Amino acid sequence: MPDDDWGYFPPSKPLAADGIRARSTRGKIGETWWSARFVTVLESFGMGARLARGKRYARSGQVLDLEVRPGAAVASVQGSRRKPYAVQIRVATLTEAEWARVEIAMAAEARFMAALLAGEMPQQIEDAFAGCELSLFPETQRDLRTECSCPDWANPCKHVAAALFILAELFDDDPFLILAWRGRAKSQLVERLRELRAAHPAAGGQGEPGRGAGSTPAAPPLHELLDTFWIGGPPPPGPVPRAPDEPDLVLRELGAAPAEAGGSALLRALAPMYRAMAASAERRAMEREDPGAE
Repeated sequence: MPDDDWGYFPPSKPLAADGIRARSTRGKIGETWWSARFVTVLESFGMGARLARGKRYARSGQVLDLEVRPGAAVASVQGSRRKPYAVQIRVATLTEAEWARVEIAMAAEARFMAALLAGEMPQQIEDAFAGCELSLFPETQRDLRTECSCPDWANPCKHVAAALFILAELFDDDPFLILAWRGRAKSQLVERLRELRAAHPAAGGQGEPGRGAGSTPAAPPLHELLDTFWIGGPPPPGPVPRAPDEPDLVLRELGAAPAEAGGSALLRALAPMYRAMAASAERRAMEREDPGAE
């Protein structure tokens, strides 16, 4: 009996599998705003029962594997037949000229790279893409081309839906995957943003001191900083900053230090310090906002 949703065939039960299980066990899938935006596109496809069955497949481990490549996410999904079905979810990648425009827009604001390196997708990134007349996320069903080797006539089928839900949770874990899916690898994007910011001091890069508005102001003498060296200076004006969920993420992104600097032992020693400093900075910022708070 085919594993499909045809009206004259009752849906068949998939074989038990121990693949990638969605973390969400009920309700919506997608913990962050960017994966929720992606799931919203999926829900707009009008898949009906196939969407619900795809979510069950995702939660029961039917998606055996999933790999994100430029322009495609490729998965194997276990159905009712012995051989898993091959699923492909394709999206158009940006051209080099389009990426160049986006990178210039992102380099103009330091928060973009800072947030991405902290494992967050800055919501304003959509404005950067929109300003270049582009879109980061697929917006309609026409923006996604899906294929499955199953005999189901409907496209996208429940196997595709299951892979899409797992893909959304992978986006939760690593926002750089969305950018890689659209054609820009993490290392390439970070290097390009650093180059652009270094070349344009007014955008926040480091230029030659004393030359123009973008030059770096001279640091105060060391003896003026001794009293506050360990606690930092006063918090900057503006909204109260909040400590990131993973203050030591940048250390993990850098990888092990050179052996002569202490190797992985150095990172293990620095990680709790990063967390303590982030918590302390947040506490002092909140005290500034409400001096009478206990």
